[in-house]
Amino acid sequence: MIHVLSGCTAVGKTEWALRWAEAHDAEIISCDSLLFYRHMDIGTAKPTPVELGRVPHHLIDVAAASEPMDITRYIALVRAALESITARGRKVLVTGGSGFYLKSFFAPVADEVAVPAELRAAVGLQLEQAGIGALVEELRALNPAGLGALDVDNPRRVTRALERCRVTGKTLAELKAEFLARPGAFAQWPVTLVRLERAPEEVNLRIDARVETMVRAGLVEEVRRLRAEGFERNPSAASAIGYREVLAMLDGKLAPSALTAEIAQNTRALVRKQRTWFRTQLPKHRVVLLDTGTAGDVELFTPAS
Repeated sequence: MIHVLSGCTAVGKTEWALRWAEAHDAEIISCDSLLFYRHMDIGTAKPTPVELGRVPHHLIDVAAASEPMDITRYIALVRAALESITARGRKVLVTGGSGFYLKSFFAPVADEVAVPAELRAAVGLQLEQAGIGALVEELRALNPAGLGALDVDNPRRVTRALERCRVTGKTLAELKAEFLARPGAFAQWPVTLVRLERAPEEVNLRIDARVETMVRAGLVEEVRRLRAEGFERNPSAASAIGYREVLAMLDGKLAPSALTAEIAQNTRALVRKQRTWFRTQLPKHRVVLLDTGTAGDVELFTPAS
């Protein structure tokens, strides 16, 4: 059984995960797309050494910040962690709010189409020389029934679609049907999901306090060190909220006096997107309202789980 505990940024997942894991002899697998990276500690609100010492954690600090993580690697690491944890007779708690990685526990998220490096380079060169319009035109020729919901203004999505059509000789509709028919990466595991929620005004107050704490704790110095280590080679890391604003400040594009407010504003926007994603993309699940008398409840998951 995989127990999954999710919720928006700043809702309080870390402490609740620790309490539940301690009460139920569990180990924690991270499902946070930024906790993978070493030295990204303050801006990610990574569990402290004391918190990490309370319960064994997995998939934290597994990659350099300059080294992109992908879903295929994530799934492989999770499977290894699952085998290790269950071999010790302990329960598994996955916690985090990163949608794409979270969805891998409930549905297929990655196809098995292998695109040769030379083909990827050729399509990239075509995009550079002829523009996105030429790629879309070729895609339309290869897909006479239409391109479905493909965002034809997004160069990355268009190039990936063209690569897959070329390498397989199949239409996007055929590739999508095959993808949806595949079992998820953890289909053999029963999975139960709980989402933590708080009133929006309370989350906003928690965001403000969290950002102020991060800045006081040395977020700017952390970003300077990461920049020196080359983390800007990894867009997923360098564009993360908290880090991108500090980079803008260091480059003279944001006033130091505006840093805290800018990070807080962007975090609130992220939370709104997360809430929408949780409602529309996750399977039916229990929602625990943390501001309605649940302070002493660590029985987040039903006894049957």
